[in-house]
Amino acid sequence: MTPRAVAPSDTGNPVRRRRREQRLTQAELATAVGVSRQTVIAVEQGDYAPSVYLALRIARALSATVEELFGQDEDTTTGEARR
Repeated sequence: MTPRAVAPSDTGNPVRRRRREQRLTQAELATAVGVSRQTVIAVEQGDYAPSVYLALRIARALSATVEELFGQDEDTTTGEARR
């Protein structure tokens, strides 16, 4: 049996990664923050940028900070945000 390749979207999205670490389904996270499962899917896929209020609710539900889940990566050599 060959191991399943991990798609970049499986590991690259901090919201998805943290949700899975917490062993929550998309539906459970959606209920916890008061949105639809489709909204959680869109956030995880990067198709929807949540409001500050929703980002804070997601972060709290996942025991994380907004910066951990939604912050921009910084170039460690220059300290500038990547675009």
